Amino acid sequence: MIQQETLTLLEWSRLCQHLSTFAATKLGALAARKLLIPETLEESQQLLAQTQEIYRLEQNLEVQWSFEGITDIGDSLERAKLGGMLSGQELLNIATTLAGVRRLRRIIDNQEDFPVLEELVEDIRTYPELEQKINHCIDEAGKVADRASPKLGDIRRNLKDVRDRIYQKLQNIIHQKGGAVQEPVITQRGDRFVIPVKAPQKDQIRGIIHDTSSTGATLYVEPHSIVQWGNQRRQYLRQEQVEIEAILRGLTEEVAAVYDDLDYLLGIATILDLATAKARYSLWLEGNAPRFIDPTQGEPITLRQLRHPLLVWQQRHEQGSPVVPINVQVDPKIRVVAITGPNTGGKTVTLKTVGLAALMAKVGLFIPAREPVEIPWFEQILADIGDEQSIEQSLSTFSGHIRRIVRILESLKTPHSPTHPLILLDEVGAGTDPAEGSALAIALLHYLADHALLTIATTHYGELKALKYQDDRFENASVEFDDQTLSPTYRLLWGIPGRSNALTIAGRLGLQSEIIEEARTRIGGFSEEINEVIAGLEKQRREQEQKAQEASKLLQETEKFYTEVSEKASSLQQREQSLKQYQEQEVQKAIAQARGEIAQVIRQLQQGKQTGQKAQKATAALQEIGQRQLPKPEKRKPAYKPQVGEKIRLPKFGQTADVLEVDEEQEEVTVRFGLMKMTASFTEIESLDGKKVEVTAKKTTPVATPSPSTKHQSVPMIRTSQNTLDIRGSRVAEAESDLENAISKATQSGVLWIIHGKGTGKLRQGVHEFLKLHPQIEKFELAPQKEGGSGVTIAFLK
Repeated sequence: MIQQETLTLLEWSRLCQHLSTFAATKLGALAARKLLIPETLEESQQLLAQTQEIYRLEQNLEVQWSFEGITDIGDSLERAKLGGMLSGQELLNIATTLAGVRRLRRIIDNQEDFPVLEELVEDIRTYPELEQKINHCIDEAGKVADRASPKLGDIRRNLKDVRDRIYQKLQNIIHQKGGAVQEPVITQRGDRFVIPVKAPQKDQIRGIIHDTSSTGATLYVEPHSIVQWGNQRRQYLRQEQVEIEAILRGLTEEVAAVYDDLDYLLGIATILDLATAKARYSLWLEGNAPRFIDPTQGEPITLRQLRHPLLVWQQRHEQGSPVVPINVQVDPKIRVVAITGPNTGGKTVTLKTVGLAALMAKVGLFIPAREPVEIPWFEQILADIGDEQSIEQSLSTFSGHIRRIVRILESLKTPHSPTHPLILLDEVGAGTDPAEGSALAIALLHYLADHALLTIATTHYGELKALKYQDDRFENASVEFDDQTLSPTYRLLWGIPGRSNALTIAGRLGLQSEIIEEARTRIGGFSEEINEVIAGLEKQRREQEQKAQEASKLLQETEKFYTEVSEKASSLQQREQSLKQYQEQEVQKAIAQARGEIAQVIRQLQQGKQTGQKAQKATAALQEIGQRQLPKPEKRKPAYKPQVGEKIRLPKFGQTADVLEVDEEQEEVTVRFGLMKMTASFTEIESLDGKKVEVTAKKTTPVATPSPSTKHQSVPMIRTSQNTLDIRGSRVAEAESDLENAISKATQSGVLWIIHGKGTGKLRQGVHEFLKLHPQIEKFELAPQKEGGSGVTIAFLK
């Protein structure tokens, strides 16, 4: 009971409601709203691992993690199990759910290092043959399709023929007896076709009157000439209904036969959706994954810049005030933290923030705090927060607090009492005589120091401030108050007890000075001295924090400067290395060219009779080669080439940009300026000092037409009935099942021709998404124009 009271006091249900808005399915949202608190550390670690893996999965932009098609089929499964008949829409929902879960499992199987999710989906069965049969029998509107059975197809063809004959006959009557017809339309009353006839001319069109207008001026008549056809049509309709029920019942029986597997599959889909909601909510909160620590091993609790999750929601969705984070760092030897300070200073919010953080860690949510987030796994979180005053139950404020504290203490004495509870007490000992209340609060906190892992209590009693100096298991903290603005800052200060600000506030608000002075004399000089010491400590703390902030800022600027210098040095080294490589290549080219020319001169000299004139010509040729190949007195500057990380200019746009990637073969660079990322050719860029990139003149040589895949030249590109799949007219969900079967049969040929048609392109897009994620497909491409072009896709198997 006290645990449920604690969840109510901490407003846990509000946090669960916020979490449910991040779920993709109704089942996931329901599970989020009724989120259960794990009872063991292993359960919490499992839930946290699920959240972390989904979080990592969604950071991969190439993965399209979606719950599209997955619906709540729980009621349908139960009815099928009890022998009921499912509707076409319910069966279609089962088929889309099977396809959706299969898609999620395939995504997980294609990833690496996701052991928790892999184990979660390892045993699910998605029954592609059942999904394929449902998609064959049920159309997209949830109706039984003509193709569901030959008998149903024949019945519906007969129905269409009879309907066409009835329409044709009625059209002729309307044309011939136009004066007797109220309006030239054909309508229905029940399952009978009728025409509106003027009441005075009813004898001109004899037949059965099925209805009359409200004024009585119009009669809806079924002419005698079509009554027989109407009766025949009614018989066909009954036959159609019987056949539809037989088809639906057959599909329902197949669903009922695999009830256990489908129920398990639905449970896994709910777990995945809930884990996804946790990951997305954690990302929205800008939270970090907690690490469960063991306080007995001397590890401190660390929650830096911790924010209240409900206040974060209020700030972003309800235009609330900015959330002031708090720092919670508790030494492992500390068992009790006493928080003091003025009212409305944030003491109660601090209790709720710590309590919610502990609960969030237990259910596998990230905590809205800076890394590292280190917190114990508290077996129970028990709280006494707020005023329990009740006129109906004759409870005063003090009585209400004591009754709840009694329930907390009783839970610590049960046979399965927790060894690591977190106790949160608000205004401990309040609501009675201050002397007795403070004595009771001290005794209670001493008891909890012996029996609880951590107790955090707020109080106004000055006696509790001294406990820290009597017992090293106690620690003081306070909420900061600004004397100038007479308002709290909501910052939590550790190691400094809070001080009374009542007289200061009263003076600022205009209370007469003689009243305040008399009050000071009644407080006593010792109390005033204590407040002055606390004020001095607070001032020193603020000065130290300001200096620490300045030092942190200076350190950040130094790190930024060091990073920039390192990047520039690395860039210069890369350019120098590239320049040396370029020079070496040019020298080797010159040497090779000179050797060739010299060899040619020698061959010419050796041919025929050696004469002085030939020797003179050879000498002149060698001198010419030397003059041409020897380095010139003036060194030619190396050609400018863009480097990764360098800033360049785009004259076309009048912008500077950062080089992300250089493709020298294609003579292109990938650059980013602002939020835009684009590819530009060497001719469209220049260095910041105006240097242009030298573009090599490309020789145009005839290129042989490549085969559809150079990597698969050994695979025969012969198209046969064995390696061709025609899915034109199919839906994406139905096509995926056909593709799965066709891929398994095409392993010998190594290639699969998929005919999907051109149309709107939706089917082609679905096929490509399926092939992209399939583990047996190495690559795929559109067929050549003469083989179908964009209407045909060729898939190459591994």
